[in-house]
Amino acid sequence: MITEKFKNVDKIIRKVPEWLNNPLWSANPTSGPVDGGYTIEEHELLGVGRDDETVESFASSSNSWSSGGERSSRIENDRNHGEGKIDPDDQKNKHHICDQHSSDPVLPSLPGHSSSSPNFQRCLPSGTRLDRYSSALSKEVINLAELQSLASQGIPDYGGLRATVWKLLLCYLPRNRDLWESELARKRSKYAALKEELLMNPTEVTRRMEETSRQNKLDGRNDEDGQLRRHEILHGDHPLSLGETSVWNQFFQDIEMAEQIERDVKRTHPDMIFFSGESALALENQEALKRILFIFAKLHPSTQYVQGMNEVLAPLYHVFRTDPDEGNAVNAEADAFFCLVELLSNFLDHFCQKLDNTTVGIRSTMARMTDLLKKHDEELWRHLDATTKVNPQFYAFRWITTLFTQEFSFLDCLRIWDSLLSNPDGPLEILLRICCAMLICIRSQLLAGDFTSNLKLLQHYPPVDINHLLHMADELKNRT
Repeated sequence: MITEKFKNVDKIIRKVPEWLNNPLWSANPTSGPVDGGYTIEEHELLGVGRDDETVESFASSSNSWSSGGERSSRIENDRNHGEGKIDPDDQKNKHHICDQHSSDPVLPSLPGHSSSSPNFQRCLPSGTRLDRYSSALSKEVINLAELQSLASQGIPDYGGLRATVWKLLLCYLPRNRDLWESELARKRSKYAALKEELLMNPTEVTRRMEETSRQNKLDGRNDEDGQLRRHEILHGDHPLSLGETSVWNQFFQDIEMAEQIERDVKRTHPDMIFFSGESALALENQEALKRILFIFAKLHPSTQYVQGMNEVLAPLYHVFRTDPDEGNAVNAEADAFFCLVELLSNFLDHFCQKLDNTTVGIRSTMARMTDLLKKHDEELWRHLDATTKVNPQFYAFRWITTLFTQEFSFLDCLRIWDSLLSNPDGPLEILLRICCAMLICIRSQLLAGDFTSNLKLLQHYPPVDINHLLHMADELKNRT
């Protein structure tokens, strides 16, 4: 339990800052089509409300995201994802390079992708944010500060751009573009070696050990009598062995963890056919997620696998697997693994129960969140902490450990992660500000509620305008 900091009941409540009284914070989210949002084909990849036929079609062709034909329709969404609107005046001066068989303009090829690929026959008019991304990624050495500034405003959903930018922000790709190809080949080869080593059946392990032992004994010796040699079975090779070094004993210990991973993976985004269901695509993706999480757990014995890691992995894998570049899409599993390792390195202590009560544990992080709320809105902090006594463990624990993947729609989560991964001060710093902004954004409802209503509200966070929420989080930093 986080100890209560409110002790003086008669303390005068600090006046609410004027900026919190701005009606902007209580404004309802705007509705209508979002410029730069997902197209129908892209929405199909997200798996919302599509049939199995659509899934099979995508599974058989990695280029289905950007096939030719009319693509003027947009999915109407009641949440704004931050893709900047095109000024009508710019429409008069823009220069499109159009495909003869498509009404879509051509996207200038980005580094690391083939300019001849049909997946890149798309673009936005010159002068837009997409051109700034193309310029930033075309440099021989990427300016990380420039890329972070661009990504913090939201990454356009075009041409696998988010996949490339996230890999750079997570330091999976080096800043020097000349090293991209060799570094990707090295890491993908390393992941293949990890799969062969850590996912091998104990029977195969012991068989290889036997072959090696037999070969060593037979070197330089002829069995002229033709008699069969008795095979010596070591204690550690026996399936019933309880030895710490026994591959069989370790295998049976891993079964329970593997079963937990399988249960959680099957529950990952059940509303998306990309992850859920019995289609070939969904089953393939589930197997990839299970392998990634199992290997991660084997390489991190102090934490192993903890429920919630599957939710953190899902956005990474989805973004990389839906990259229109086929060479990147088929290696999404390896790329997602290394990016997961890098991302969770900032939060791994939150998953270790032994560290819960330390300065790096989850309770300390939640305490920092409440301190931040007290600093910016003492009245709301007092109401939650002293009046209704809603412990942050009841809601903030999930917010922090799953990086908001359970609180917002998948598309909104991607937009939040653009800001999360691009924050120069690290993802944890902005994560706490977003948590605080989430509370302040619904302050009027919280101040009017009791323990039961507030707990329900915080555990089922209402829909909000994501750009509005992120702007509010930025305001908290500016007023620090």
